[in-house]
Amino acid sequence: MSVAINEKLRVAVIVSSVREGRIGPKVADWFLGVAEGLGDGMEFEVVDLAEVDLPLAMPGWGSAPSERAKAALAEVSPRLAAADAFVVVTPEYNHSFPAALKNLIDWHREEWQAKPVGFVSYGGLGGGLRAVEQLRLVFAELHGVTMRDSVSLHGPWSGLGADGAPLDPAVSEGAAKGMLGQLDWWARTLRSARAERPYGV
Repeated sequence: MSVAINEKLRVAVIVSSVREGRIGPKVADWFLGVAEGLGDGMEFEVVDLAEVDLPLAMPGWGSAPSERAKAALAEVSPRLAAADAFVVVTPEYNHSFPAALKNLIDWHREEWQAKPVGFVSYGGLGGGLRAVEQLRLVFAELHGVTMRDSVSLHGPWSGLGADGAPLDPAVSEGAAKGMLGQLDWWARTLRSARAERPYGV
C-alpha cells in the first residue's frame, strides 16, 4: 500500500472535557481557526467526548462489550482508526487529565499505535502542563508518539476571552504553529512507514 506524500493528513481533534459549563469546545474552535490558517495539508475532525457514550465498565478478557459499548465504539473507533494524527484538547483536573479521556484511551489500542499526538492544554497557572506530562506516559505505553512542543493556555478564566481565544494570541499562535509543524512531519513519516511495513508490537 502506497501513500502519496502530499496527500492531506487526517487529524482527529479530541475535546476531552465533559464537564457542564466547559470551555473545551471554545478552545478547540480557537485552535482549529489557527490550524486551518496555516495551510491546507491537514483535514481536521472534532471528536467531542461529551458526545461519546462509552461506559466506564469494560468487559472482562474474552468477553464481548455491552450493546451500549458496541454502539459507542461503532461511532468513534473508525474515526480514530482513520486518523493519521491526534490533537488532544485537555484541561487539567487535580494535576491530571479528565476521566472521560482516559476511558476513551483505554477502550482502544491499535488506533493509537505509531501515530503522533499533539496537545493543547489549559488550566490555572500551570496551563494544563501536568495533565500533558501524564498523558505522555499513557500514550508511550500505547506506542503513540507525543510531540515535544505543546500549546499551553494559562489561566483560562483570566487569560482567555469569552470565545475561548487567548487574550494575548501571539505566543499561543506561535506555539500552535510549532506543534503543528512537528505533527505534520511525524504524521507523514509514520504514515509512510505504516504503509510500507505495518507496525507490530
